[in-house]
Amino acid sequence: MAAVARWCVRHRLLVVLLWLLALGSTGTAAVVAGTSYSNDYEAPGTESGHAVDLLKTGFPDRSGDSDTVVWHSERGSVRADDIEVRMGVTLGEIAKLPGVAGVMSPYVITGGAGAPSQASGPDDGEGVRQISEDGRTAFAVVTFDKQVDDIPVAQAQAVVDTAKKAATDDLQVEVGGSAVALTEGTTAHTAEIVGVAIAAVVLFLAFGSLAASLLPIATALVSVGTAYAGIALLGHVMTVADFAPMLGLLVGLGVGIDYALFIVTRHRKGLKQGLTVTEAATEAVATTGRAVVFAGATVCIALLGMLVLRLSFLNGVAIAASLTVALTVAAAVTLLPALLSYAGTRVLSRRERVRLAEHGPQPELPTGFAARWSAFVERHPRLLGVAAVVVMAVLALPTFSLHLGTSDQGNNAASTTTRQAYDRLAEGFGPGVNGPLTLVAELDGADDRLAMDQLPNTLRESRGVASVGPIVFSGSGDRALLTVVPTSEPQSKATSDLVDRLRTEVLPRAQDGTSLDVSVGGVTASYDDFADVVVGKLPLFVGVVVALGCLLLLVAFRSVGIPLKAAVMNIAAVASSFGIVVAIFQWGWGSELLGLGSAGPIEPFLPVIMVSVLFGLSMDYQVFLVSRMYEEWLATGDNKRAVRVGLAETGRVINSAAVIMISVFLAFVLSGDRVIAMFGIGLAAAVALDAFVLRTLLVPALMHLLGGANWWLPSWLERRLPRISIEAPTAGDSASGKIPARRDAHAERVEHAPR
Repeated sequence: MAAVARWCVRHRLLVVLLWLLALGSTGTAAVVAGTSYSNDYEAPGTESGHAVDLLKTGFPDRSGDSDTVVWHSERGSVRADDIEVRMGVTLGEIAKLPGVAGVMSPYVITGGAGAPSQASGPDDGEGVRQISEDGRTAFAVVTFDKQVDDIPVAQAQAVVDTAKKAATDDLQVEVGGSAVALTEGTTAHTAEIVGVAIAAVVLFLAFGSLAASLLPIATALVSVGTAYAGIALLGHVMTVADFAPMLGLLVGLGVGIDYALFIVTRHRKGLKQGLTVTEAATEAVATTGRAVVFAGATVCIALLGMLVLRLSFLNGVAIAASLTVALTVAAAVTLLPALLSYAGTRVLSRRERVRLAEHGPQPELPTGFAARWSAFVERHPRLLGVAAVVVMAVLALPTFSLHLGTSDQGNNAASTTTRQAYDRLAEGFGPGVNGPLTLVAELDGADDRLAMDQLPNTLRESRGVASVGPIVFSGSGDRALLTVVPTSEPQSKATSDLVDRLRTEVLPRAQDGTSLDVSVGGVTASYDDFADVVVGKLPLFVGVVVALGCLLLLVAFRSVGIPLKAAVMNIAAVASSFGIVVAIFQWGWGSELLGLGSAGPIEPFLPVIMVSVLFGLSMDYQVFLVSRMYEEWLATGDNKRAVRVGLAETGRVINSAAVIMISVFLAFVLSGDRVIAMFGIGLAAAVALDAFVLRTLLVPALMHLLGGANWWLPSWLERRLPRISIEAPTAGDSASGKIPARRDAHAERVEHAPR
């Protein structure tokens, strides 16, 4: 690492130009290539996935995305001549727009060419009613010729604009659906700007130097910007979710600024000790830079653990986020030392430079709150440990009511057109109309056809079914399709229960004695199947992530207790942060107040991604805290001293880093995206609990109580473990099994620091 730092300082112009070239070239390539994100929640081997396959092969004209235009009149009926003419013209215009395959109106059915034909009785009881019983609300179905991932935003926006032109003071017109949701995505990077601005303020307050506060931000922006463009290109070669770039920004800015903060802090310490700029930068990368690389590796390993789930949707997210973290680490140990050499001694405040010039190098005593808190924890480990456990346990309680499912457009902000359309449909036609189930059947012979003809009557008599649409047969006659509207909203447990009941009770009876095979699909069914696959593989995933993280810590700190405590702490941080997410997003405690929409279930993929990120971030603080304790343990063999000194010397920088990361994560609540807001609040809560409850309270309290057992390692395992060094080699050497009891002048100063 020292050689890397020296090379980067010596060739600082080349290093800066190479990073700018990487940023410029990937950014240009991403602009030229465009984006190709895909939210494909299909899990291999599921029934809903099979229904989608049957739909694509048997009904290709229905496989495109379907959205809705909803209109509502407060003063009269939507059957009034003026409203019917007005909306008929509007729907005809929509049908002629590029990308629109057809429009099914409550008045007429209009094909893609705009040629109208009489509707086959949408209100005659045979199909799904498109005009409400009170006559005040109606909707039309707009079918695109492509799936939502392939629909340009401009085409969806054209539909919205055309529909909205029909609105008057007496007629409300709203548009809902997956394609329409594309038009509500935020383009202004308000969240990133706010997060970076807050981070800059915190850095300036911590350092008192403009240069020192800007360097971590500049390093993070270059690396994260390169990664953001890289993720856009990655979407052309594999499935990458549309929220992956924002997730990469969220994680990348947080860890990137923090990693640079740790290195700048060590660099400033070297300058205060009288080292030259080159020497200080080299030592910072050779010591703290090692910890940064190690911490970044743990984050990447945790993220790549998602690959064991073998879900294409999550594979892209894992690789995208890992790419971002890897680039932030690379920038921290290459670009940052080059920038530090340009900044010179300006990374110190004016007062610090004057003091250094007048009085020369002076030792930094761990005084102030950090030292007093460290001594306080040493005196009351049991009391503080119990208090920390109680806090974490109480916050984790809501996690036991976690409900995974689809948070749909009914959870959007109340001001959006998608939410307005959703609410109007629910009010006029019942909540189930927003998430109908799609039943697709394979037919083979007359018996199957007869059983299929009788199926609608059976379904209408089933509990939880509001209405059943007419049977539609494919051109070849070997496929059949019908729509079932539940009595409950798509995200409710009652709809999930209906899916299970259809699959296990109703359909098996209807298929008995025939070769008829009916598959249940639709939004709720797809999300339920995806959630089942994720939950089924979650124990394996968590086991792999925990095992790899523990193995890394075992090798690094040569202790059995350290990795086991880290695993328990990480699980505690995950559980408590999930409790906060459940309380806000599922229970709705303040969700509307924060502009996050109404309460709803938690996305099925959220636990996996958050576990990956949280395990990685939790390992960061564990590494930075325990590495300093380990260094002191090797030097003195005194556990109490090692814990006290480690906490006193790292507490301030860990807390500053945590404040920055929390600020960046919470700023992403402003993104307007519910999923990203979940990540932001969950990660911010986890970091806050990790830094201010676990690492500065519970971990040191437990280490005081365990004493020398913290560092126990069986001799047979000691001989077999490879050796890696997180920090630069110290005078102590545990290889021989002997711990030198060295007490230098610095150790004496810490020993007598204020308590």
